[in-house]
Order: sequence, then structure tokens, then C-alpha cells
Amino acid sequence: MTTDATATGAAEESDAQLAGPDAGHPDEHPAPTPHAEIADPAPPGRAVAAALPSAKLASRQLAWLLLAGVVLAAFNFRTAVTSVGAILAELRVGLGMSETVAGLLTTLPVLAFAGLGALAPRLARRFGPRLLLTGALIVMSVGLVARAYAPNAGLFLAFSLLALAAGAIGNVAVPVIVKRYFPNRIGLMTTAYSTTLAVGTAVAAAATAPIEHLAGDWRIALAVWALPALIAIVPWLLWRPSPAAAGAQPIGRLHGVRRSRLAWMMLLAFGAQSAIAYILMGWTTTILASDGMDAATAGSMLGLLTAVQIPVSVLVPMLTVRWGPRPVFLLLMACYPPALAGLWLAGGGPLTWLWMAFFAVGTSVFPLILTLFGLRARTPAGTSALSSFAQSGGYLIAGSGPLAVGWVYGLTGSWSVPFTFVAALVVVLFAAGLYVTRERYIEDELD
Repeated sequence: MTTDATATGAAEESDAQLAGPDAGHPDEHPAPTPHAEIADPAPPGRAVAAALPSAKLASRQLAWLLLAGVVLAAFNFRTAVTSVGAILAELRVGLGMSETVAGLLTTLPVLAFAGLGALAPRLARRFGPRLLLTGALIVMSVGLVARAYAPNAGLFLAFSLLALAAGAIGNVAVPVIVKRYFPNRIGLMTTAYSTTLAVGTAVAAAATAPIEHLAGDWRIALAVWALPALIAIVPWLLWRPSPAAAGAQPIGRLHGVRRSRLAWMMLLAFGAQSAIAYILMGWTTTILASDGMDAATAGSMLGLLTAVQIPVSVLVPMLTVRWGPRPVFLLLMACYPPALAGLWLAGGGPLTWLWMAFFAVGTSVFPLILTLFGLRARTPAGTSALSSFAQSGGYLIAGSGPLAVGWVYGLTGSWSVPFTFVAALVVVLFAAGLYVTRERYIEDELD
């Protein structure tokens, strides 16, 4: 087994304002080996505070710059996906896109997240997380503009892969960056980027159609999302590790991940949770319409799902580190039975908003799993391996979920079997979640 020999902790001292209630939790964060990654190591002794005030100030500034880079990057991880969904009808007309190609377009993000996510650790070892994420954002910006002005559906799909690059790479790279530079603030940092990811997802979904209406051109409405991607590049261009950090050992490789039961359970948990979320996003309005709800109200129920998820995503990572993963997981999972039963048996009724709120809380297992990528590894190499393995395989499960629901509903004409399928996914998520929320580390399983 080969792991990263250094798990850096200089960011722990970079700014006291970044220290939330999750700082220094002894059970979930084994003490990393101190090593300067953001600032030069301070000399030992009492003279540190007096001798290096400028170094401390520089360290704080770099820490905040890195925080800004993570947050701004996360805003863009889903904009390429939800901006297309908002104006898919106009897009199909403009490009003469068939239903088959449109179906491929809706599954393309999942395939990109799985495929490019699997390559992310190798690219991170070669270029480092900073250069990798910077390059991914640049490629994303180019892809967003190029696909907006693609002359045909084939080129639109090809450029869409470029537009999805930052999301696919960032899914894996950001947990590694958090583990490496903020090892004792994993909950706080995960809160920051998972919440911003949710906000970016919602903003792109809500704003693309109005932009298209104002501009009178769906191509402009898609291309405009290259602007926040370009802005997100700025902190990564400005932030540079100190000379001491530049010579630090790069992120290593953890061998034999497929032998880890923890890795497989994380894959199942991530895949089942994501499949449930994709099914809800793809089929909720259709389900409610079949129960007699008008299209506008059904759409508002889907909007409620996203709106409730944002504040819950703020709380989950911090509570995960403060209380421990198991209590938070059980609390979130308790929302699934009433949500599933209510939507199944009384969907379209006056309490539909309540069932959707329950679903929103239950699907907030997602930021908990993101937090566990850092908590269930002792090193950045372990975080990289665990995140890549779980997400690449998990997204394949997630992509199959909406397709399976559509196929079964088409065969039976009834929602009973699809709801049974979702219930089975909840059971898988619960079983896998019970395993991964126990304190264990992937390096220990492979040692």
C-alpha cells in the first residue's frame, strides 16, 4: 500500500474565524502530521507570535483565498446540467434534436461524472489539485460557450462533455483539497462547498429561462454560464503555496481500493442516494400530474424540494462532525418512510408539500456522504481514492435509476413498481449508511 506521507495542517492556524464547532474533533479527525502547505513553517518556541506577524497575516489571506476558490468553483459544478434542462424544449427545436438524442443528453452528466471522476486521482497526482481544478474550470468555460453555438446536436453533445469537466473533476478534487488544507475543518468546509453547489444548481435552473426570454436567444442563455466559471478561476490563479509547500511530497496513491469493504459501502450509499435524488428530479412532476395536479403546482413542488435542501445542506456537515455521522444519518433517514408513503398514497393531495419537504431532508444525506469522504480517510491519498471509487461507480447507479423508473412505468402503466424500486433504494442506502457511519478508515482496512 502506498499513501500520501504527509497530511497537511498549516491551514489549521491560518484563521481562527474558519474554526467552527467541528475543529479538532478527536474521534473523527486523527491528528495529521504538521506540514506547511499554505505558509512557511513557523520556527518553534515562544518567539513565533512576535517574530512572524507578517507570516501569520499572509497565511490567513491565503487561507481565505483558498476558501473563495473552493466556494466559487463549487457554484459551477452543476450549472452546465441544470441550465440545459431549463430550456430543453427550445434547445431541441433549435438543433433539430430527436427524443433519443435528448435522452442521451440527460444521461450525459452522469456518464461524465463517472468517467472523468475515475480519472481525477491520476490527474491530481500528476498536476496537483490546484492546477487540475484550474484547468477543469478553463475547459468548462470553453465548453459552455462552444456548445451554445454548436451548429448541430452531435457537436453540442461533444462540447457538453467539456462543459461538464469542472463538475466531474471537482466532485473528486474538492474533498481532497479540503482534507489536505483544512483537515480539522472538514465539516465547515464541506458545508461551504456543498451549500454553494446547491445554490449554483438552483440558480442555473431558475435563471436560464428568464435570461433566454430577455435575450430572445437560447444560445446566449447557455453561454452566459461561462462567466461565473471564469470568475471562479481567479482565486486559483492568485493562490500559490509557499516555497516550502511547493517542495512538499505530492498526493500519493492508495492501492487496492477494490479490496476495501468501506469503499464498496460508500459506493452503494452514494449511488443509492444519488439515484433517489435523480428519480425525484426527473419524475416528480410527472407523478404529481398523473395524480391530478396542474403543471404549475407540480413544478412548485419540485422547487420546494430544492429550496428546503439548501438550508439543510448548511447544517448537515457541521452536525455530522459535532454529533458524529450516525445520529445525523438516522435523523435524515427517518424522513424517507413518511415521504415515500405520502407521495405514493396521497400524492397530489393537500399535504404534498409536506411529503416533498420530508424528501428534501432525506436526500440531504448527500452532503453527509461528501463529509465522510474526508472523515473516513486518514490522508489526502485515502480521500482521493475513496471519493473517486465511490463517485465513479455511484454515478453509474444514479444514472440507471431514472431510466429504470421510466422503463418500468412504460411497461406497467402504474407507479406501484417504481415506488417499490425507490423503497428498495432506501433500504440499500440505510444498510450501507449504517456501515460507513461507524468510525473506520480506508487505510486501516488496506493495511
